[in-house]
Amino acid sequence: MSDNSCKLSDEAIGQIAKLLQMAILTGTDVVDNLRTLRLTNENGVLVVDSAYTSQFLENLDNMVGEAEGLTNDKDNEDLLN
Repeated sequence: MSDNSCKLSDEAIGQIAKLLQMAILTGTDVVDNLRTLRLTNENGVLVVDSAYTSQFLENLDNMVGEAEGLTNDKDNEDLLN
C-alpha cells in the first residue's frame, strides 16, 4: 500500500448510501449529491467531515419540514373541498 492510499470509513460508506437515497427521493443527479460530500483523512482512513455532517443534517431537517408543510397544505385543501 502506498503512502497516499486511503480507505473509506464505514461512516463514509454509509453517507454515500444516504446521498444515493437522497438523489433517488429528490430526483437529483447522484453525482451532484456526491460532489457535496466532504471527507477528512485520519491516519489513512477517510471519515466524514463534522461540519459537513452538521450541514447535511440541517438540510435534511429543512427538507422534511418542507415536505410536512406540503402534506399539511394538501390535507387542509382536501378538507376544504
